[in-house]
Amino acid sequence: MIQRNYYMDHIRPFLDTELIKVLTGIRRGGKSVMLELIKEELGIRGIADANCISINFENMRFAHLCSAQALHDEILNRSKEIDGKIYLFLDEIQEVEKWEHCINSFRVELDCDIYITGSNAKLLSGELATYLAGRYVEFVIYPFSFQEFLTVYQARNPHASVTEIFQEYIRLGDMPFVSQISQDIQSSTQYLVDIYNSVLLKDVVQRYNIRDIDLLERVVLYLMSNIGRPFSASSIAKYFKNEFRRVSNETVLHYIHAFEDAFLFYPVRRYDLVGKKLLSVNEKYYIADHGLREAIYGRNEKDLDQILENIVCLELLRRGYKIATGRIGAKEIDFICERHGEKLYIQVSYLLASAETISREFDVLLTIPDNYPKYVVSLDEFNMSRDGIKHRNIREFLLMPNWE
Repeated sequence: MIQRNYYMDHIRPFLDTELIKVLTGIRRGGKSVMLELIKEELGIRGIADANCISINFENMRFAHLCSAQALHDEILNRSKEIDGKIYLFLDEIQEVEKWEHCINSFRVELDCDIYITGSNAKLLSGELATYLAGRYVEFVIYPFSFQEFLTVYQARNPHASVTEIFQEYIRLGDMPFVSQISQDIQSSTQYLVDIYNSVLLKDVVQRYNIRDIDLLERVVLYLMSNIGRPFSASSIAKYFKNEFRRVSNETVLHYIHAFEDAFLFYPVRRYDLVGKKLLSVNEKYYIADHGLREAIYGRNEKDLDQILENIVCLELLRRGYKIATGRIGAKEIDFICERHGEKLYIQVSYLLASAETISREFDVLLTIPDNYPKYVVSLDEFNMSRDGIKHRNIREFLLMPNWE
């Protein structure tokens, strides 16, 4: 297993504490592996395997435990055979009906340390907020960064260059298992299609009782084709009307919010730098894994500008930045990023191939009246930094330990 140090560094201070550790993110994005890494870390601290109880609720062996009462009874029975503190690892907990009731009960009845994962963003809303308010800490687990993909790929292909591996990353995406089977394109594509179908069926269709599957898939394809481009629910509804398919704005919004809850797409709000306010229209959306886009929609190599922007967006989210798209008059800034009170501004371009492109990408950053770092990121090999604005090749940018 690759050591996902970024996440472990953030989780480590909370190990063996009374706070419930909640790992969320898209299916097959690495949450189960993180549970194994946490177990390893606890083992280093002297915690025996005999003190750990692990259940993956996607495994049919545990289908009988998918109710709060059944899970409660099972854990209490198994805990009788354990001496000392109990460590619970419950994977895909949203499959358990009213799971928050038994999790809260474990806290009261047992001397335990609890780790749970879930594939729905609303895992920590509703009743759970009432039952466990102030008693949990959440970590969003994203698919592989380019650094992680590089580490795994180089272990299997030590003579491959960083440039070659980045080309594979663009083509295959960042789902962890793909980096292990990437030499077989057909197998990689089938694996990604299976992930997409699983997310759509289990985390969207079934959870939200959606009946018009054809329309749902059309909305997915629309979002995939418009990665990084501003649009609204009304513009999607208008598009379908032109395709002789009537759909209300409310239905489109319902579907989009379901995709967000399943961690399939991430919204990025627009921010007016002059008026210093968030804009309520025309958000941008980015997909959790550009490999899924290639497997379902295709065109990644033709839409490189969008894919590069998507890659940068996900890297920003991995590193804990809050991001928005900026606007200064008629000009757009791809990403305004904020973390721990510090800011960062980023423009992403395919190639700075003309004076017009260079002017467009750099000039808008020059209009920002502060001294926070400003980057233009592209596939160009030559450093074109100027006027205090840093230009970086995207491979270099993604591998930098920090940008501030």
